[in-house]
Amino acid sequence: MDRILLAEDNDNLREVMSDYLSDRGFEVCAKADGLAAWDAFCEGSFQLVILDVMMPGMNGFELCRRIRAREDVPILFLTARVQEEDQLRGYSLGADEYIVKPFSLPVLAAKCKAVMERAAGRSVSADVFSEDGLSVDFTAHKVTVDGAGVELQALDFNLLRYFVQNRGRVLSREQILDRIWGLSYEGSDRVVDTHIKKLRKALGTFGRNHIETVIKEGYRLS
Repeated sequence: MDRILLAEDNDNLREVMSDYLSDRGFEVCAKADGLAAWDAFCEGSFQLVILDVMMPGMNGFELCRRIRAREDVPILFLTARVQEEDQLRGYSLGADEYIVKPFSLPVLAAKCKAVMERAAGRSVSADVFSEDGLSVDFTAHKVTVDGAGVELQALDFNLLRYFVQNRGRVLSREQILDRIWGLSYEGSDRVVDTHIKKLRKALGTFGRNHIETVIKEGYRLS
């Protein structure tokens, strides 16, 4: 049974969502604030996280940032705010989908299913990746470009894995720092640019063509 972590501070909405998703075969762990949801996430295993943006204790953006630094579980944001900058911030932190209040429960359930199916596809494709002259075996830690072996430092290999796991998604410098360097890192975020440059060079034509710079947002593996 797929497990969902739901963080929503509105008692009525949290109960209605929890009951509806439970009736459709999901196991729901529902929390009323961000801190309680973070504790639950650290203690359990979930296939989807649903976050309200505005919550006491810890807001949805900060909770999303912490979760993304730890795991690639899909994240769906609930929000009553429709400003473009809020949505862009959520996506830059690693959100998979937004749903704007008020919403219908059938649409919510459909989006939950779709997001988890996409995530399952990403996890399968992350074991072995082969395209445009690049071949990566993430289990054996082997990389070849046009048939020639490429040696990557452990950090750069993990960076490549992170891009493949999140292919098509814009990853901000902050998000990359949290995941690859860890939450305790206190240096300059420009270290990300340096390692992106190294990775592009090591991967040759593939790196130049597929690791994109998205102005003012971050990087993306196309």
